[in-house]
Amino acid sequence: MDIWLLIVGMALITFAMRFSLFAFPELRFPPLVRQGLHFVPTAVLSAIVLPGMLIPDGQQWAFNLHNAYLLAGLATIAIAALTRHLLATIGGGLLVFFILRGLLGQLPL
Repeated sequence: MDIWLLIVGMALITFAMRFSLFAFPELRFPPLVRQGLHFVPTAVLSAIVLPGMLIPDGQQWAFNLHNAYLLAGLATIAIAALTRHLLATIGGGLLVFFILRGLLGQLPL
C-alpha cells in the first residue's frame, strides 16, 4: 500500500508542477532561473548515462580496456565533438559499441 501511495503522490506532484505552467501563462522566470534551466537536460542525461558507462554490471567500477560501455561512450563523445551531428553520433556510437562487444567476446549468443 505504501508503494501505491508513493506513486500516486509523485504523480500528483508531477502533474501540479507541469499544470502550473499552463494555469499561469503570465508567469515568467527570472534570467538566473532560465539560465539554470538551460543545463537541466545535460545534467539529467549525464546522471542516466554515466553510471551505465562506469558501472556496467551495477556492482563494480570498471575503469579498464575490457569495458565496452566506457570505450564506446568515449568514442561517442569524440564523434559528437567532431561531427556535431546527432544521427552520426548515435549511429557511430552504436557501431563502435557493437564492434567492441564483438571483439571483447561480450555479445550474447
